[in-house]
Amino acid sequence: MFVVAALCSLVPALLLLLLSRALWGLRWSSARDRSCTLPLPRGSMGWPLVGETLHWLLQGSSFHISRRQKHGNVFKTHLLGKPVIRVTGAEHVRKILLGEHTLVSTQWPQSARIILGPHTLVNSTGELHRKKRKILARVFSREALETYLLRLQDVVKCEVAQWCAEAGSVDAYDATRSLTFRVAMRALLGLRLEEQRIVYLSKIFEQLMSNLFSLPVDAPLSGLRKGKRARDILHAAMENIIEKKLKKQEQEDEYCDAFDYMLSGAKENSYNLTMQELKETAVELIFAAHSTTASAATSLILQLMRHPDVAERVRAELEAEGLITEARGSCRSRCAEGSGLHSKVEKCVDQEEVCPELKTKPLLDKTTCLEEGHRSRTHVPYLSLEKLNQLSYLDCVVKEVLRYLPPVSGGYRTVLQTFELDGYQIPKGWSVMYSIRDTHETSPAFQNPELFDPDRFSPERDESRASRFSYVPFGGGVRRCIGRELAVLVLKTLCVELLATAEWTLATETYPRMQTVPIVHPVNGLHVKFNYRNHARNRRESTHL
Repeated sequence: MFVVAALCSLVPALLLLLLSRALWGLRWSSARDRSCTLPLPRGSMGWPLVGETLHWLLQGSSFHISRRQKHGNVFKTHLLGKPVIRVTGAEHVRKILLGEHTLVSTQWPQSARIILGPHTLVNSTGELHRKKRKILARVFSREALETYLLRLQDVVKCEVAQWCAEAGSVDAYDATRSLTFRVAMRALLGLRLEEQRIVYLSKIFEQLMSNLFSLPVDAPLSGLRKGKRARDILHAAMENIIEKKLKKQEQEDEYCDAFDYMLSGAKENSYNLTMQELKETAVELIFAAHSTTASAATSLILQLMRHPDVAERVRAELEAEGLITEARGSCRSRCAEGSGLHSKVEKCVDQEEVCPELKTKPLLDKTTCLEEGHRSRTHVPYLSLEKLNQLSYLDCVVKEVLRYLPPVSGGYRTVLQTFELDGYQIPKGWSVMYSIRDTHETSPAFQNPELFDPDRFSPERDESRASRFSYVPFGGGVRRCIGRELAVLVLKTLCVELLATAEWTLATETYPRMQTVPIVHPVNGLHVKFNYRNHARNRRESTHL
């Protein structure tokens, strides 16, 4: 009797559930643009209200792969409360990226728009976006990058020194996030802060990042409230720094930072940057230089560990270009904070002397040379953009890392007017997501795309030439990542430093699974044991890095 009663109550509930799903699908089928004769893309809108969000969260990257295999390169779904059309393929991606401001408009979650602020580049559209992008282009010009490179290399050297000095394993993902935050603060923004202050602001920034994509509910203990609180702390810190910068603007300064380039760019374009705009842009620059670059740096460490033959070829190129030299002085780390100190360090290196400015510092102080026994026996001289551009195989490796594991799997846009893709209508008001990762994996331009093969970008092959939008790790069109050259510079500088001075092995039994949302990162981290190389040159006996 109990079983019968249970079935009698369960069957109507199941029927009601199935009916609600059918009505939900019908509701979205009728949402097509009736002025267009083309059908909606194939796909499923899932269950009422939640759509396919739960499947997406649980299945990760396999969610999109399975639906692409079932429905094709253009399919519809319903995620995070909105109808979404997912798009894969170079020509489809091209139409979306080049259709910014006409067919589509960039779309960020409401929480991200609130936390980052209304004056940021990501929240700007139309003519305002064009003008702001022109101003920020100065921040990432070749002249600016050459200026940043010296401090960038010092930051990288210091971080690698700390990784190698750790007795146990290092979580490479945590370590690269610390690295990229310091690059943003020290090299990009030109800030000279005490270590304790850097650590504090880094934690505050991580709070902002962890709450950037949250429910847009401004209530006590909500993610949005926490994100706004973290933003306000960062803005207060930035305002104090900017005020000092503005007071010193008329003075001669030996180091130009992003603020200097922004202010000069604004002046050239007859645009007056307010204090609020400067604060929001400063945090946006840290945001742009932080998470995605850390993701790519982690992937670089992972792929070099998985492919020691690739790493040895890069090392051979560095040796051929004279970038791996004997470390005879006591100032090998060149972790030189403060203006002009790098030249003093280089001088004592050349004279094979102990550097008096650095010799008394403790081991893991960020401004130190490391104690004897903890220093590399090889040394990387200061780099230049010209020298880095001569490293052709290194360039292929970085490009292949960004193809194989692009930090961002795709981007969202809001449809401004109904248009056609692959014989389907993309209705006005819907969201469309273009897939970077799937496009890289399925493009016919790439031979054996499932293989990690840097030679595919060699001058002789350069498979990306076949289709301009088959390789889009930084997006494209007017919304193409404005900081892409800085990101590549960080990756190349890190790769040179690591391969010239260190070796590393996996500290776990197996490689971690990679999570792709919201950015590519190893689940539970990538735990690695770093050590300085014990032989100066041509060390080949190790099968690991």
